[in-house]
Amino acid sequence: MKLVIIGGVAGGMSAATRARRLDESATIIVFERGQHVSFANCGLPYFIGGVISDRSSLLVQTPERLRRRFNLDVRTLSEVTAIDCERRQVTVHDLSGERTYVEGYDKLILAPGASPVRPPIPGADDPHVHALRTIEDMEGIDSAVEAAAGGRAVVIGGGFIGLEMAENLTKRGLDVAVVETLPQVMAPLDAEMAQIVHNHLLRQGVALFLGKSASAIERKGARLVVRLQDGAALGCDLVVLGAGVRPETWLAEEAGLEIGSTGGIKVDEQLRTSDADIYAVGDAIQVSDYVTGQPMLSPLAGLANRQGRIAADNACGRASTFRGAQATAIVKVFDLAVACTGASEKTLRGLNMPYEKVYISPPSHAWYYPGAAPMTLKMLFSSEDGRLLGAQIIGTEGVDKRIDVFSMALQARMTVYDLEEAELAYAPAYGAGNDAANMAGFVAANHLRGDMDIFPAEEITPDTAVLDVRTKGEFDAGHIPWATNIHVDELRERLDEAPAGAPLAVICASGYRSYFACRILAQNGLDVANVLGGYAAYRQYHPEETELRADGPIDSELKARFLFSAGAEAGQ
Repeated sequence: MKLVIIGGVAGGMSAATRARRLDESATIIVFERGQHVSFANCGLPYFIGGVISDRSSLLVQTPERLRRRFNLDVRTLSEVTAIDCERRQVTVHDLSGERTYVEGYDKLILAPGASPVRPPIPGADDPHVHALRTIEDMEGIDSAVEAAAGGRAVVIGGGFIGLEMAENLTKRGLDVAVVETLPQVMAPLDAEMAQIVHNHLLRQGVALFLGKSASAIERKGARLVVRLQDGAALGCDLVVLGAGVRPETWLAEEAGLEIGSTGGIKVDEQLRTSDADIYAVGDAIQVSDYVTGQPMLSPLAGLANRQGRIAADNACGRASTFRGAQATAIVKVFDLAVACTGASEKTLRGLNMPYEKVYISPPSHAWYYPGAAPMTLKMLFSSEDGRLLGAQIIGTEGVDKRIDVFSMALQARMTVYDLEEAELAYAPAYGAGNDAANMAGFVAANHLRGDMDIFPAEEITPDTAVLDVRTKGEFDAGHIPWATNIHVDELRERLDEAPAGAPLAVICASGYRSYFACRILAQNGLDVANVLGGYAAYRQYHPEETELRADGPIDSELKARFLFSAGAEAGQ
């Protein structure tokens, strides 16, 4: 068999090495248009930030090592410009020798990846406007940061790459602003969870221009001006595009392969395209959402690696299927770990899928062992049978462990009742007797069994009767203005002071003490509901009550470093 693979890095190289392990006799050729066929593209922002200092550590494999160990014919600087499905051959442009030739195949695997989105605005092609995809891109940004030492950078886009770049540019001493078309960063998160990220970015000195689009990028001498659609103008020394990626499908389209509704190459469960001899993997393909069944794009390295293996299996005659994507992801945002898996609330709402949600704020490990840090955990589950639908977690420690537990539970189609019984490793330095996953299961199951009604924090209005069961000190430090404060430990003696209203929204810091209060009150005849997530969740839904918010006093001060009036010199 002659197997040709177009594109290296995660999906292409996983396919090539898997195919060799399955078939020692196969001829395997990998075409890569860049200089590097296998590099750690997820590590590129951290080289720019100086966290990774050795450039060579990002080069996972070289063509020479791949040739020696796997007997692969790896051809870098080789761009495939056409696929002839009928003749089963590809046209290759050798960029090093400036020649063009034709190569035949028995099976073909496409791994072209995705390209950074460049907004279709004037000035986006300026050499001081950078996108990050390759080693060469990384080196260009690194040089630009060096030249802009002590200056300002504007990052267009508040997704994974945008926030990683914001952090690492800040580490290099630049003032950084993030411009995001959506009203929040991190689109996979629900808005109230994204608010936690906004707060943290502001604490780190990153200015946020949310709900705003760039309309033009102009040069003012040696500097740049990013103009926004609302008329604002941001002066800076360099611009980095972090507005996401777009599947690179032009080669597949010109070959007549079917493209899906999301813009990715359409494949079946075997990752086969509309041509029986051609497979496709990685960022360029459309996949099925494992939770909702809807078509989606999921440009994640882990998925590309697994898809490469599956495509190689099928190309070599071994039946293998891809079950779909959960979009399990985690990103470092300064001191925070921000993670998610499965569907978000906004996705479920948009699809009219019945769901419930709970919030908890568990510690990263046993509270009495030094160093325990709080996490904010949101879990979504079916209101019909309790099946897990999604989870979002933000914290400084322990987030990666928990999101992986939820990811596996979701993949196994487990319920909140299963989470109650999950047996997870425990020692005081690493977890708690009842882990965060167990606690989320307890809270959700209590609700589904009828032991606790839930009052959503976002539905609290001045007409809502609210009982705050925190200590007086906590209450005085910040509270809902019209709430009544009775500490949970005094509640039995002060039942007659509980405010009138049905249902009575009972709130504490996180929803833990308010649950105890609800049980006391319910068994004394009151109609009560627990505000899960507590006062922290209320503040996330009502950010106008804190100075640390987008468009608040602190953010306005940060923005002032970038804004300038018409006719003024950029950045002055």
